[in-house]
Amino acid sequence: MRPASVVHKLPALAGGLGILGSLGIATLAQAAAFKVVLLQPADDARLERARVERAYLGHPTGPAADGVAAALKEAKLELESAGASLALETVPVASAADAKAAAQKAEKAGALAVLTDLSAEATLAVADAVKLPVLNVSAASDRLRQQDCRPRLYHVAPSERMRADALAQTLVARKWSQVLLLTGPTPADAERSAVAQAAIKRYGLKLSGSKPFKLSGDPRERDLANPLLLTQGGHDVVWVVDSDGEFARSLPYRTATPRPVVGDAGLVAVAWHAQFERYGAPQVSRRFAREAKRTISAADWTAWLAGKALAAAVVAAPKGPAAAVHRALAEGEVDGSQGVSMSFRAWDGQLRQPLLLTDGQGVIGSAPVDGILHPKNNLDTVGADAPEKLCKVAR
Repeated sequence: MRPASVVHKLPALAGGLGILGSLGIATLAQAAAFKVVLLQPADDARLERARVERAYLGHPTGPAADGVAAALKEAKLELESAGASLALETVPVASAADAKAAAQKAEKAGALAVLTDLSAEATLAVADAVKLPVLNVSAASDRLRQQDCRPRLYHVAPSERMRADALAQTLVARKWSQVLLLTGPTPADAERSAVAQAAIKRYGLKLSGSKPFKLSGDPRERDLANPLLLTQGGHDVVWVVDSDGEFARSLPYRTATPRPVVGDAGLVAVAWHAQFERYGAPQVSRRFAREAKRTISAADWTAWLAGKALAAAVVAAPKGPAAAVHRALAEGEVDGSQGVSMSFRAWDGQLRQPLLLTDGQGVIGSAPVDGILHPKNNLDTVGADAPEKLCKVAR
């Protein structure tokens, strides 16, 4: 009788599987489909062949879309298990006006969020044009987090102040207290140099000198690009601010006295480096290299993390509405494979994150540096803390 009973139940089980299969197909058919739009420069000077080949530390070496796409591919199974999907659309824009129009079009088409790999001005234009969350994956300007902040503007890219604070903490830890600051000729260099000087003062370092440099074909200005002349005098370390990167890359080992170089060459604070070997980081770098057919850069990791944060928000609220996903994005945490949970600061929209210190060959250390503490979250020792906020918008 026992075999007969087993045989008797088999058809019922098969029928049950058929019903479950049908339900599974129906569930997949009803999966909530979300879309995010990435706005990137139509003709990106940062990705010119000569610049990519030089691989300046901290500069992008490929399109941000590669990082976002890699994150969404990794999250596909988890999204499907939650009954949702998340697709990426990339839109090239030639100006801030184009970016504004593209963002408005994306909002009308039902996009969940907009990601920007744009200048500060274009990023602000997008944030002012839509009521969607806007995730900034590249612009480091502190004014986007401070006086020019916006209520739904989030920053996955570290700010200029975060990078400066990371370097200043490192100098304090190394007891390199006398700093010679070299600043390039562009407005961006001047703005970033002011941030560096503020960090030097904030951490009790001493500015032993501040000098301009300039790469020029004019024979009368050749001394402005001579490392031996620029680095004369007494100091423990040379901090170079060079947004272009060409002068900085030639500075290490060419100083008048044997001194370390930090800033935009030598020892550089970045969001990520392919040689970071802890907390599952090698797997992240290898997966990206397999998908994009190139080595991951700090800019790629930032884009990857933006995609991962959006996917995590969708998983937290897979059936929507969009407002629930937006709330999960603002209030949730994301794992960036750096050993800590990362979240957006309520006062300026900046993503809390460690910064890695690298010489280009490997990771030398990270910030926050051991011994520099915060009453709530040590990650808030890099970047503007809540009492310092200039952002007046409610989130």
